[in-house]
Amino acid sequence: MAKKKRKKTKTHRAKLTHFYYSRTGFYMFIWESLKKAFWPIVGVVIGIFLFNKYVYNINDGLHHFTETFSRITILITFFISETLLGLIPPEIFIAWTKKTDQPILNLIMLAVLSYSGGLISYFIGKTALKIKSVKDYLEVKMAENLKNTRKWGGILILVGALLPLPFSIACLAAGMIKYPFKKVVFFGLFRFARFAIYAWAIFKVVH
Repeated sequence: MAKKKRKKTKTHRAKLTHFYYSRTGFYMFIWESLKKAFWPIVGVVIGIFLFNKYVYNINDGLHHFTETFSRITILITFFISETLLGLIPPEIFIAWTKKTDQPILNLIMLAVLSYSGGLISYFIGKTALKIKSVKDYLEVKMAENLKNTRKWGGILILVGALLPLPFSIACLAAGMIKYPFKKVVFFGLFRFARFAIYAWAIFKVVH
């Protein structure tokens, strides 16, 4: 009887959650984000393929990149980028790992650095609130992100971790609204899934 009651309660909660996300426009937000992300991703993949075939051998370029810069320099650059609003597309670094002696290890290091960068962005968001000029600037520039984070919280962080949206921005907004850190830590773990999926696709292009 108790088990049946718990199941009924869970079903009721699921329905309420679904209704809330429908009413607040969360599903539409995800759909629009996917539509915006789909064609750029397809364009990048096709562009890489055509560029590699007719213009310049990307594998040679990545090999030169690997020979020119040390691993520590590349990892530090990536970490700074992932902490400061995702300035450089992580796909470039994922492609780089394929040309290294230890691609899987370096890929894992990238995922850890990206995840860590997002968590640091969370604390940057919290700290920024103490500086009035920075607080005012960010609240204007990130008004939409702050609004969405207040509505959807951890689910938005999960979306930022999985989809081609700047993960650090989602974490920064979470810090600014003082969203529970332990939930950011949990939902952010899906960042590792994104790196695995993207690596699977990119490794098929880079040889």
